[in-house]
Amino acid sequence: MNSNAQPIKLFLVVTFSCTNLLVSLTPVLAKPIPNRPQTKTTLAQATTFNQPPIPPGPPPGGRVRGGAKRSGPDGCKITKLDLTALVPFTQEADSVINVWGQTTVEHPSWFFYVPYTKDLPYAVEFVLQEDPDSKDSKEIYRKAIALPDKPGVIRVSLPTNTPALAVDKQYRWFFTINCDKEKNSPPTYVEGVIKRVNLSAATVKELETTEPRKRYAIYAQKGIWYEALTTLAELRQKKPQDAALQAEWLNLLGSIHLDDVSGEPILPGTP
Repeated sequence: MNSNAQPIKLFLVVTFSCTNLLVSLTPVLAKPIPNRPQTKTTLAQATTFNQPPIPPGPPPGGRVRGGAKRSGPDGCKITKLDLTALVPFTQEADSVINVWGQTTVEHPSWFFYVPYTKDLPYAVEFVLQEDPDSKDSKEIYRKAIALPDKPGVIRVSLPTNTPALAVDKQYRWFFTINCDKEKNSPPTYVEGVIKRVNLSAATVKELETTEPRKRYAIYAQKGIWYEALTTLAELRQKKPQDAALQAEWLNLLGSIHLDDVSGEPILPGTP
C-alpha cells in the first residue's frame, strides 16, 4: 500500500504546482503591452458618422469607384487605385450599389480621389442634374476639371453664382474622365445622389457658436456627410501634421469602407 501511495502523492504535488503556476501567470498574460502605439480608432473613436437611411422612393443607385480598364491605346491607364468618390455607399443583397449623402448648404463641395495627372491628355468633367429619377432631368451645372500635378484628393465646389440646391430635393452628380479623345472607349466615372436637408434651430445655433472640430463632430453625428467631410478636410489642410485630425480622417473614410484612399493626400488649390 505504501508503494502505491508514493506515486499518487508525487502526482498530486506536480498537479498542484502546475495549477499554481498557471494561476500566477494569468494576470501577467492579461495585462496590456506597455507603450503600444495608439491606433486610428483609439484616437478618433469619439466621433462616429451616422449614415442616415436611404430616402423613400426609387433607390439612388450610383457608382463610387471608377474601375477603369485599359481598352487599347486609347483606354484609361491602369492605376494602383481607381477613381473614387469620397461619399457613403451601401451594397444591397442584389449587389446594387447606392451612393447617397446629405448636405445642409446651398452650394456644397464634393471630394474625389483622382489617380491621373495633368501630363495625361484626359478630359475631366463634373456635372450636376436635378430630378435624378426623371427622364427629363435638367442639368444645372457642368464644369471641366483640370487634372492635378500628382494623384490625390481634389475638391469640386458648386459656385455661388449657380442655382442653389433646394431643401428636400435630390440631385444627381457625375464625375467623368474620358481617356479617349475620340470617345470611342468608355470613360471611367463615378456618380451618386445628394439631398439638401434642414437641421433643427438648436443644432444650427450650436454650429454657429462652436469651433470647427466640434462642428465636424456635430455634422458627423447628424449624418450630414458633405459638411462633415468638408470641415475635416479644411482642418487637415490648415494643420497637416496634426495626428488627431489625421486619425479622424482615417476613421471617417474607414467608416464608409474607403480605407484604401484614406491615406492619400488632400491636394491644395483644387477647384
